[in-house]
Amino acid sequence: MEKPKSSGEEEGSGERGLLHTWKGYSCSVTPEKVLHSRPVLLAALGNRHGVLLVEGGQVYSFGELSWKQTQMPAPAATSEPVLEAGLSGQRVVGVAAGGFHSGAVTEDGGVHMWGDNTHGQCGLSGLTTVPNPTPVAVVDQDSSGAAQVVKVVELACGEQHTLALSARHEVWAWGSGQQLGLPTNTFPVWKPQRVEHLAGKHVLQVACGAFHSLALVRCPAPSQEPRRPPPDKCGQCNQMLYTMTDKEDHVIISDNHYCPLGVEVGEVRRSSEGNPGKGSTWQQKVKSSPSEPLLSTHSHSTPRPSSLSSMAPGSSPAPWPPLSHDRTASSGLDSTDDAFEEPEEAAEPTLCDQGPSPLQADSSIPQEGAVGMGAKNSPYPDEQAVKDYLKRLSDYKLSEQAAKSPPLPLRSQTDTIADVFTPDDPTTTTSIVTVATVSPVGSALNSLVASCASVVGERVASTCEALSFRKVMSYYYPSSSSPSGLAVGAPPDGGREGPVALAHLEDSLQGKKSSSLGDIREEEAEGLSRRLSLPGLLSQVSPRLLRRCSRSRVKVAPLTPPVVAEGDSLLPSLQTEVWSWGRGQEGQLGHGDLQSGLQPLCIKWLSSKEVVRIAAGAHHSLALTAQSQVFSWGSNSSGQLGHMESPSTIPRLAKLSEGIRVWDVGAGQQHTLLLADGDCFQPILYYSGQQVREGSGQTPQEASGGYTQQPVLLPFCMNLGYVSSVFAGGQACAAVADKNVMGFIASLHELAAAERKCYCKLTGVKIQVLQPLLKADNLSSSIGLTSTGLLQTLIGRFNRVCQLTGQNSVSLTTLLRHSRDIKGLVILDNTQVFIDAYTEYSAAVGNFLVMGGFQALAKPCQDLFGKGCETVQRLVESLDESAPLPDLLFSLLHLPIKHLQEYGRLILKLATCYEVSSPDYQKLQDGCSKFESLVLHLKRKKKEADYTLHFWKSFPGKMTDSLRKPSRRLVCESSNKALTLQNSGRFSVNWFMLFNDALVHAQGMVPYKSLFSTHHVFPLTTLWVEPISEETTDQHGLKVITPEETFTLLASAPMEKAKWLRSINKAVEQALSGAGSEAVTMASGAVPRADPPISRTASYTFYKDSRLKDATYEGRWLAGKPHGRGMVRWPDSRVYTGTFKNGLEDGVGEYIVPTKSLNKSDHYQGNWKEGKMHGFGTYRYATGEVYEGCFQDNMRHGHGMLRSGKLNSSSPSVFIGQWLNDRKCGYGVFDDITRGEKYMGMWQEDQRQGNGVIVTQFGLYYEGAFSNNKMMGTGVLLSEDDTTFEGEFSEDWTLSGKGTLTMPNGDYIEGSFSGVWGTGLKISGSYYKPNIYDSDKDKSHTLKLGRLAVASEEKWLAVFEECWRRLGSESVGQGDTSRAWDNIAIALTTNRQKHRDSPELLTRSHHKTLESLEIIPQHVGPVTMETYDSIRCYLIKACDTPLHPLGRLLETLVAVYRMTYVGVGANRRLLHQAVNEIKSYLNRIFQIVRFLFPDLPEEGGLVPETADAQKETDSSSSDAQLDAPRRVVSSCALLLPVLLPRLYPPLFTLYALEKEKEEDVYWECVLRLNKQPDLALLAFLGVQLKFWPVSATVHGDKQQVVTSTKDACFASAVETLQQISTTFTPSDKLHVIQLTFEEITREVLALLNEDFLWSMDDLFPVFLYVVLRARIRNLGSEVNLIEDLMDPCVQHGEHGIMFTTLKASYYQIQHEKIT
Repeated sequence: MEKPKSSGEEEGSGERGLLHTWKGYSCSVTPEKVLHSRPVLLAALGNRHGVLLVEGGQVYSFGELSWKQTQMPAPAATSEPVLEAGLSGQRVVGVAAGGFHSGAVTEDGGVHMWGDNTHGQCGLSGLTTVPNPTPVAVVDQDSSGAAQVVKVVELACGEQHTLALSARHEVWAWGSGQQLGLPTNTFPVWKPQRVEHLAGKHVLQVACGAFHSLALVRCPAPSQEPRRPPPDKCGQCNQMLYTMTDKEDHVIISDNHYCPLGVEVGEVRRSSEGNPGKGSTWQQKVKSSPSEPLLSTHSHSTPRPSSLSSMAPGSSPAPWPPLSHDRTASSGLDSTDDAFEEPEEAAEPTLCDQGPSPLQADSSIPQEGAVGMGAKNSPYPDEQAVKDYLKRLSDYKLSEQAAKSPPLPLRSQTDTIADVFTPDDPTTTTSIVTVATVSPVGSALNSLVASCASVVGERVASTCEALSFRKVMSYYYPSSSSPSGLAVGAPPDGGREGPVALAHLEDSLQGKKSSSLGDIREEEAEGLSRRLSLPGLLSQVSPRLLRRCSRSRVKVAPLTPPVVAEGDSLLPSLQTEVWSWGRGQEGQLGHGDLQSGLQPLCIKWLSSKEVVRIAAGAHHSLALTAQSQVFSWGSNSSGQLGHMESPSTIPRLAKLSEGIRVWDVGAGQQHTLLLADGDCFQPILYYSGQQVREGSGQTPQEASGGYTQQPVLLPFCMNLGYVSSVFAGGQACAAVADKNVMGFIASLHELAAAERKCYCKLTGVKIQVLQPLLKADNLSSSIGLTSTGLLQTLIGRFNRVCQLTGQNSVSLTTLLRHSRDIKGLVILDNTQVFIDAYTEYSAAVGNFLVMGGFQALAKPCQDLFGKGCETVQRLVESLDESAPLPDLLFSLLHLPIKHLQEYGRLILKLATCYEVSSPDYQKLQDGCSKFESLVLHLKRKKKEADYTLHFWKSFPGKMTDSLRKPSRRLVCESSNKALTLQNSGRFSVNWFMLFNDALVHAQGMVPYKSLFSTHHVFPLTTLWVEPISEETTDQHGLKVITPEETFTLLASAPMEKAKWLRSINKAVEQALSGAGSEAVTMASGAVPRADPPISRTASYTFYKDSRLKDATYEGRWLAGKPHGRGMVRWPDSRVYTGTFKNGLEDGVGEYIVPTKSLNKSDHYQGNWKEGKMHGFGTYRYATGEVYEGCFQDNMRHGHGMLRSGKLNSSSPSVFIGQWLNDRKCGYGVFDDITRGEKYMGMWQEDQRQGNGVIVTQFGLYYEGAFSNNKMMGTGVLLSEDDTTFEGEFSEDWTLSGKGTLTMPNGDYIEGSFSGVWGTGLKISGSYYKPNIYDSDKDKSHTLKLGRLAVASEEKWLAVFEECWRRLGSESVGQGDTSRAWDNIAIALTTNRQKHRDSPELLTRSHHKTLESLEIIPQHVGPVTMETYDSIRCYLIKACDTPLHPLGRLLETLVAVYRMTYVGVGANRRLLHQAVNEIKSYLNRIFQIVRFLFPDLPEEGGLVPETADAQKETDSSSSDAQLDAPRRVVSSCALLLPVLLPRLYPPLFTLYALEKEKEEDVYWECVLRLNKQPDLALLAFLGVQLKFWPVSATVHGDKQQVVTSTKDACFASAVETLQQISTTFTPSDKLHVIQLTFEEITREVLALLNEDFLWSMDDLFPVFLYVVLRARIRNLGSEVNLIEDLMDPCVQHGEHGIMFTTLKASYYQIQHEKIT
């Protein structure tokens, strides 16, 4: 860090890190200064030696260093520190000292140990002493078995063991004794091993006593997942954990499941404590002789639950079977291996009952206790009775008992109650001995137990049926519910005082009750995340009790801190637990007993105490909490626990004067050293424990000049300077102190002390005021539901601030102990976290104040705390006793905000210790300015809240309820008549109130503001205000615009006008930015904008507008109108989401209209214009119909498709065509799937009207006139077998009038017809049989189809009109080309922007296509070949994307074409119309192309070749006549390549159907002729011999052609011709034919070896051979398609001749005679 400006290097080293040591606490004690040239960072004290870590990472030892006797002259003791040279070159960051050994941790996580190694405590095998620091490998094995070095961050040393904390928060142990927590009895453990019982826990700190260990563990964060129900089956043997036996009037619940497979070590808990069978004797704590043998108390057989016989209260109990002395009887360890304790530590003998128990000795108990299970007179009617009973028990001293009878084991209260309430019937007796049944606290059984206990005040007798007495106590006193299962009757002192300790326990329980941070319910909730061994439970629950179990509990706002926010990850956790293990004979494990613990176990009494530091003396333990309290337990032989309730087996508070806040602790052999804050911020030292006199040769116990009854102040502490940490060990104490260098150290201490003081104060407020208030029964009825909700929010945010303060105080304390450097200041690193928490809290206080919460809270407070409310006054530290209670409550809850001011002051104080130019100064200065601006901001907020509260007090009552809201603050109001409404009535009175969220206008007709009849609220987010120029009028006016009203306000003076304009604009700006609620901007020097934006995002509910009445709009606004993207919701559930323009739907939007009758919704998605559906869109009706097409004025208008039916896949009908004002009108195709008919023709008013065609699935074909939706007028009807009727129709398929009926054989009837086709016709006419010789004459009379159908040019007019409209033309062929290109550019850009938001809609190639379309082909003058090619490429790309108007047109045409000619429309008689339709498409698209490129020549025009274009090879284009010097412009060449491939399938199907018969004949011929070998076929076809191939290539091998050779001759030409089926356009097919001819020529030339010119007579037979061998199935269809759609300009060229040859070959094959 930057050194404070006055401290030079030499000065700094002499003033920082000074170490002082001393022993005892008498006034004559003077601390010795351990001289060292460098500042001491850390110290550790052993029994008779010490270790120092100094700046720079060097380590020194001092004191008696017996292990260095070989290196140092005897006696090996030194007061001067000796450098540990073995650590030179290592950067040490931590040191530890045990009884007679030491350890060090290096920066890279390495461990070095030295000193006594008799018990393996140095982790080095084969050495009894280790004179110098030696590395110890802490190695872990990963899943693959590879060794990984574990990085260690902290060490702790005991007498015979060492613990290490790894960077992964795991604990590793080595040495000897059960204090290792390892599942072994082979000692020493030389190699560091992981303490598996703490695996998965986040351990923060470890501490070692002489023979016990402690670990500080961070509580796991509450799981966000839903909590799983507890298991109801044993995880090992899969048997039920609980059994329920239903008796006549009660249910017996038993949980004494015995698992024959045992329990895993990892699952072991203290299952045996509190059990009568344990034989735990609470005897006089007299040290047994070392030679006394250890009794092996493990049973060698499988542990079983032993049944207890039912006993009368007066009878002498049966002796208990001897059971294990420790807590792991069922841990799975070998029972023979338990005698591993050190020899000096003898076990206490197990004794049998030989006399009456204390309970039985009480003369009053047998009578009461004799009451049976169904007793009506409960011996414990209420909680007080329980206390009285405990008091009676405590009257018996063990000494009195000893006088009357031999020593007995005091059985736990569980047993006694079991004795009293055990029924006489031995069959219902259930075992009380606990089996290691592991189950979460939150199990079904425990919830039942807790529920039962909740009614104890009313019927404890019933409760005692349901649960053990211990459970009742654990419910009323949560602190007693330790995992050890300490029975309430068990003396917590280990037996020194006998039952007297019950009184101590009760005191501790009372203390627990008053100091608990959370209520009982919270502790239950906390317990759910932990595990507990259930005791064996004899439960007979009455049905009435079971019914009570199901009652729900009152929900209480949580007072436990919330889940840690993301920003808090750098802050230390306050949710911690303390785990202990090892020897427990002095109660140092803190579980309420004297048993030892092989496995780490959580000390439940400390679970909610926010322990932040632990320390262990030889036989006692300390825990320091975030509230600066010290809990102590264990040996108290010299008063080292800081209280005289001696000895304590559960954590109790050390007795310190009020206002003393401890922040560091040290524990020695028989003393405790505390570092605390007093009245000033210079730290003070307290000592409790043994007084040490130096120089006497006596034992420490004898040499002690006395001991403390509570911690005493060390008088010399103020002379040491600013002490930053304390250490204790053996009989010695040590403190590291700093001199105050230019105020830096003092300022740092002051900051930490202020934070600790504040946290203690806030915790006091929480526990003493807020918690009782929330629990008060009549709270919501006293202050109302709204205020209760606000109070709960307020308390929740108070807890958040309180938690942050606690975390910061702990962080600052850690900073003082270690670096004393501003780099670790959490308050600077996480400033925003603090700012957010305080801002939210301030808002909650303000909201509660504004709603009159503090006034309302006064009564509940008086009910709780008495009329004077001394508790509140004491916490506020109010000197004014007459101050009203609401003011006191406000001051109380304003304490955190008051404390906030300290941050700025103290950070600034720290900053003054640095050079102004240093980065640290800048960092502190920034932090200070942020906190100061926050304080100013919160002061403003408080002022606003006060002003608003005062306003509501004076405001007329009627409107208060509707206008008063928690977050609403008053900005200004016009009660002084400063503002009036323009054009208001003479007698009307107007009052304007500007709040932070709305402008309120109240109106009345009489000049009394208490009688305002109406008011209206204008939300500020949708309010625009602008000043009216005073040039036009002398009035000072403001124009106010709201979505539905615009009005003018007149100010009384220019000043008032400016004030109101500024206030409204500022309020609107804040409302829009969210600053009006809780946000606060910390940007230094940020100037708020003068005027709020005219365009903004806001929400508004309309109340007037007829179209939008009661609808809510959310989205963008512009000057009072919805404009931009937004959403409207109507009360009837209609929803519009999309764009708006000037208050109306305009652009793309989605509209949902619910239909109640069908319980579904209409759904429109598409374009809008001026509030109406306009343009392309899709409308899905609730009935299942779907319309996709154009709209105009909310109606279907233009081209569109309507699918009807429940499911689109099986729609009964589909219509595609033109609409006019929501009706079918113009040309359209109607596919009636149900009837199997398809209509293609004209419509009017939703009916078929005009010419049309109908085809059916049965092959019927009709073309003719329709009227009124029927076939009416002249028409032609053909059936599948070519029977034809031409004449008059009157109904569908009904002949009526003159006509001609022609048979398939040519016979025909002329006359008058009537009847329905297919059901029998009535005919009156003449029958004609044509003469064979007249056939030529009659052929001219053959019927031509399509005359009565709709002409191709008349079809799909709406589709083309829409395309022209997109190009900006009002009518087809008219318009401005430049405007058309502008529209295309707009369409492409808009679509690209739309798809940029959702890139998944477009492929990468599609993106490139769009980019290339942005470049328009440019040219000057006439079109050249180069320009023509660029136009052609542009058209191909344009037609490839539906985002371009041409591509959109093409996509629609493909859809309508397929719709027409697929399915039923695949009728051979429609071929002619299908071909004509494609030709009409080409003509009409070409018209658009010429409109876009006006210089392009007309159809058939010529484009001159350029010099550049002539360089192209002949094969570069197959679309044109390659030999011509000029290219002919044709729509076929330009557009068929993009159009025909998409239309090819339906078109080719029609060709195949039409040519089916002749192609069958052709195919039969092909199959027959192909059976012949090559040479035979060549001969048959008349191919000249010179053209017969001699050899042919087959599969790459050249073979000789013999008579049997087949499919080898002209193979390459055959393969080429076969490709004709894979091409689409006529030009491509002609190109294939050309290539085939070239292949034939190449083979023949190779054969003749000379130039050769074909004649048709020579060529035709060879080509015929190739056609036959090509075996093209639909060659007739291919030929006809080419003929129909071939470019006219190539018909007479080379391609034309080649095509004629192919066509001739086809006909030749059909008529070939095979002999």
